[in-house]
Amino acid sequence: MSVVKELKDKVLRGYLIDKSEALRLDAEAESGDFFDAANEIRAALCGRSMDLCSIINGKSGSCSENCKFCAQSKDCKNGAETYPLLDGVEIAAAAKYNFDRGVHRFSIVTAGRTLNQRETAEVCRSYKNIGAACGIFICASHGLLSFEQLKRLRGAGVKRYHCNLETSRRYFPNVCTTHTYDDKIKTIKNAQRAGLETCSGGIFGIGENAEDRIDMALELRALNIKSVPINILNPIPGTAFGDLPVTDKETAVRIVALYRFLLPDAAIRVAGGRGLFDDLGEAFFKAGANAAATGDMLTTKGVSIEKDRETAKRLGFEV
Repeated sequence: MSVVKELKDKVLRGYLIDKSEALRLDAEAESGDFFDAANEIRAALCGRSMDLCSIINGKSGSCSENCKFCAQSKDCKNGAETYPLLDGVEIAAAAKYNFDRGVHRFSIVTAGRTLNQRETAEVCRSYKNIGAACGIFICASHGLLSFEQLKRLRGAGVKRYHCNLETSRRYFPNVCTTHTYDDKIKTIKNAQRAGLETCSGGIFGIGENAEDRIDMALELRALNIKSVPINILNPIPGTAFGDLPVTDKETAVRIVALYRFLLPDAAIRVAGGRGLFDDLGEAFFKAGANAAATGDMLTTKGVSIEKDRETAKRLGFEV
């Protein structure tokens, strides 16, 4: 029996594969069988629903952190556009625009390590404006907030908090040194303690290896994360990772399939970088993905809502 069939059957019976099994799967699986099996797991455990979310760059540039993939990093030589927090009316209008086009979730994302108290009050007003404007599910992404700040967000209508781990604990210092892996885990646990759902994933193609990818997935599983963004590095000139090659499509799709095996009932959410591929990431949805960040990303172009809805319908998903 092939490793793909063996582990697929175990996962469908409720088994959670371990690190050694995942390494074997990554090393031995034939791509076609691997992708089909991951899609079977998705269909059996998650059904046909496709979850779409969108974001707005609510505060851009001038970031204190040195994440090597990011155009908003303090070390980026060709920095992104810089502006303070957007007006709450403008943000609410963007949320309603997405809601009216069938997007399920909407998040304000802000550059920087955290928010100060004035900014916290401002984003809370913006979240209340969103709630008054439409019925979209409200998410938030504001860095390393405190427990008290996270409770304030929940009181303003936020239901889910996003904080990417980015990579494995071992590899993280190669990605960022201005904050730590434990800072991120503390934020996720504080969000959960504040009564918020949590969303966390990472970025791939940054020099990590298979073990790093698997270790991050196992960390996410231990944290009970049910929404997992998969970002493929879009090498931005001026960033520390700007000269890295773009991950080839087969490798990217194998990452999605691997995460479906390791996180069988999660929303595997393809996000940044899928627009780099000729099919705009359609192959991801045939290999276990069941969610997407739609529209533009923070500083790069994404895939349009209309295109994502058309693709989902054609592949038999229900948006």
